[in-house]
Amino acid sequence: MKTIVVTGGCGFIGSNFVRHLVENHNDIFVINIDKLTYAGNIKNLSNIDRSKNYKFIRGDICNSNLIKSIFKQGVDCVVNFAAESHVDRSIEDSKMFVQTNILGTQTLLDLSLKYGIEKYIQISTDEVYGSLPLDSSTAFSEDTPIAPRNPYSASKAGADMLVRAYYQTYGLPAIITRCTNNYGPYQYPEKLIPKTIINAINEKPIGVYGDGLNVRDWIHVRDHCSAILTVLEQGIAGEIYNIGADNEIANIDIVKLILKHLNKSEKLIQYVTDRPGHDRRYAMNAKKIREQLMWVPQVKFSEGIRETIEWYKSNQNWWARLL
Repeated sequence: MKTIVVTGGCGFIGSNFVRHLVENHNDIFVINIDKLTYAGNIKNLSNIDRSKNYKFIRGDICNSNLIKSIFKQGVDCVVNFAAESHVDRSIEDSKMFVQTNILGTQTLLDLSLKYGIEKYIQISTDEVYGSLPLDSSTAFSEDTPIAPRNPYSASKAGADMLVRAYYQTYGLPAIITRCTNNYGPYQYPEKLIPKTIINAINEKPIGVYGDGLNVRDWIHVRDHCSAILTVLEQGIAGEIYNIGADNEIANIDIVKLILKHLNKSEKLIQYVTDRPGHDRRYAMNAKKIREQLMWVPQVKFSEGIRETIEWYKSNQNWWARLL
């Protein structure tokens, strides 16, 4: 039985990934390490907390003594989701982003090297590439130079550079994945889609930055998790894999779609002052992972967004206490 350490496994994407591993792979023992900051919710995994192939440890990835005590017991692979990830919060105060996203990654890399980890997966983001013009048809590839434009994406880019350096310098079998915007169940209410759904349900104003025309490429969290598992099983050390689903949609169109589904008035929309350094467009070229690892997304956006809206409608007890 392989032992996989998943850091940040109580967050949105991490908890979906942990649940998938535990429920579908009895040959894998999952150790979930999470600091349980505001966006980490242990109740995201309440349905698997008694599983024989699962263990939760509350802790900080910057705590080298804790990580060492776990790794020395025998760990085969590491999947690092742990990160501060909200752009607005990084603009207000970037210190925690540097500490967790860069120094925390360094701690994991050092100990992965020391204890001979078979494979290290760094979960990154398309935001490290910067911004594309709205009138462009180009997309980010793995060869696109990184050009982060806010403290969050800069901290993730710094972590990526460390991962690459540990592969090049020490031969650590590390891989980086960079995914586009995720949506789906258990996403913290500060993000665009859950925030819009919740505000619409509660008949509250929905703030839209600037002109609302900022474009994002959306992928359902289940598809992202399947891509990560594919990389874990088949990915080549030292490589970067972009993950996307070719669903480019403007923010304002996402908001209007949700309002229409919930039969709510567009009068709830309020345009607000744009945030500093707001990237205009993200688009991912995921040709590499599709052709080399034969991964393809399965969830159509029209079905996935409908399912997501219904999940938030049916799980108000989950998000009401977070507001």
